[in-house]
Amino acid sequence: MTSSTFSPIQPASVDWQDNTPVATAYDDPYFSRQDGMAESRYVFLEGNRLPDRFAALSPGDLFVVGETGFGTGLNCLLAAQLFLQTAPSQAHLHLVSVEKHPLTLDDMHTALAHWPELSPLSRALLAEYPPATPGQHRLKLHPNISLTLLYGEAERCWPLFRHPVDAWFLDGFAPACNPDMWQPALFAQMARLSQPGSTLATFTAAGFVRRGLQEAGFEMKKHKGFGHKRHMLIGEIHHATPDPTPTSAPSVIVVGAGLAGATTAHALAERGCKVTVLDADGIAQHASGNLAGVVYSTPSAHLTPQNRFYQQSYSHALRWLARQAFPRDETDGQLNGVLQHYVDDKQREKLTQAMETGAWPSALLIAKGQHTAELVGGGYLRPARWCQHLLNHDNIRIEQARVIAVHEGKPATATLDNGEDRQADAIVLCTAANTATLPGLQWLPLKLIRGQVSYCQATDASRLWQQAQCHGGYLTPALDDLHCVGATFDLHNDSPVASEQDDQANLAQLQRYLPQRWLELGGEHIHIVDRRVAFRCQSIDFLPLCGPLPVATDNPHRSATGLYLNLAHGSRGITGTPLCADLIADLICNHPLPVDQQLVDALAPDRFIVRKRKKQSGWTP
Repeated sequence: MTSSTFSPIQPASVDWQDNTPVATAYDDPYFSRQDGMAESRYVFLEGNRLPDRFAALSPGDLFVVGETGFGTGLNCLLAAQLFLQTAPSQAHLHLVSVEKHPLTLDDMHTALAHWPELSPLSRALLAEYPPATPGQHRLKLHPNISLTLLYGEAERCWPLFRHPVDAWFLDGFAPACNPDMWQPALFAQMARLSQPGSTLATFTAAGFVRRGLQEAGFEMKKHKGFGHKRHMLIGEIHHATPDPTPTSAPSVIVVGAGLAGATTAHALAERGCKVTVLDADGIAQHASGNLAGVVYSTPSAHLTPQNRFYQQSYSHALRWLARQAFPRDETDGQLNGVLQHYVDDKQREKLTQAMETGAWPSALLIAKGQHTAELVGGGYLRPARWCQHLLNHDNIRIEQARVIAVHEGKPATATLDNGEDRQADAIVLCTAANTATLPGLQWLPLKLIRGQVSYCQATDASRLWQQAQCHGGYLTPALDDLHCVGATFDLHNDSPVASEQDDQANLAQLQRYLPQRWLELGGEHIHIVDRRVAFRCQSIDFLPLCGPLPVATDNPHRSATGLYLNLAHGSRGITGTPLCADLIADLICNHPLPVDQQLVDALAPDRFIVRKRKKQSGWTP
């Protein structure tokens, strides 16, 4: 798939008629005027036999529901409510739903207010409801219930989804109103993702829908419809081959206790894994150890895999932070927006296009006068405290130990510098550039970029600053009465020793782009209290390495059994690591992934081996 698969999302236009939302583009209500909740229960829950199937699950089982039209979320919320009422407490429900035109947040509030009995789940949905940007969005409705929303055309989204589905809600506007959705290509994708015994239910009994589903491989039956409707359709498939789903959470060793390691460990612990974190130096002692870091992104109107990762990881990180109630108070930082000052006309044009095309909606990016844009919801926080917060989990154990080698296998093995071997079902290396020092991993295409940040004494004027600001560098409000001014960007200096020259470079950059802030901080008399040097780890294509560790064999896709990478986050570690952590955790636990296959491939460490092999063979795209 190319980036043309993804285009800006147009939110739904809704006409409220007697408290019923009607889609103006299709002239069809989102739910039955007669009794929307009763119809959804009858058609989708009972039509898929979910009461009995949820009750028959065992602890640790995963059940996946796919839906072809999210709408107001009513079907998903009812399925979630039923799951909590009937399934064992250690089972997990994953809801996956597509929406071409998502409702605005205001319209969602209005729609869900009709069903107060769903309010606990509705509140969770509204709290995490994602902005209207293309691709996949992972939400958490309950510790045991996840929701992945796919924003875009159904026939384009489903080919990029890979996980088997147990039951389908074939929902959407009526075939007569929206015939483009009810097509053989969609039915074929449903069949591809189904496993033996997968079921479907839909409110329609249209003959071409029944025939199309039969041609795709479903055994279809007419069933008594809801209310005044004579019939609906139910179906089941038997021909597909299932993927085995583990019923017990694996044990995992995470190597590294910085941002990548802490988020990865937390994501795994939330899925019930027993996690051991190994780090020779302790929590957030390297690039994650600066006094403050900025939660930000680099908006673009061009929806390439790289830019989509920057966008999706930004909103994903904001959901993580909100879910964790972090920052806990102003001593941890603030999420009150980040000001991006245009450094030149090129950057101004790039951000303006991102806003004007709708690629970055106003829920994420807004103009602030002639020279500035604001990344809505971003901010600044203490990375070390964020790491400590995430690692404080009953399923996580932390040890100060140095790993000198890793070995694939079932189980995988980590060898410590004292000669001891530690084994687990999976090992995740979150060790930045140090990963390339491990035996057999010198080929990793990583580069180190030295950065020095200057800690400047606050003044009466600067203590009034509230928002983090980005320009050629960045400037944060005071923490411990110190402002972070930074940071240098030096690919050719490997010295860990701080220098006065770099401090002066940071202040000169601040003076150039934000002269008023420079003056408020003291101008020529700015007092630098301290400084810190750290090394950003970056890949040669600027995206993280996140996924199974590849093995350099004749098969470029062969992965080392049980070994994974999550590293090379560059200067966006706070922003990118939560999404990568969920991707790693879902890969290990065999859950639906938080990103589409295009982004899985863009982040996969084997991308460099594949490109090298294609280049050697003379292959050109």
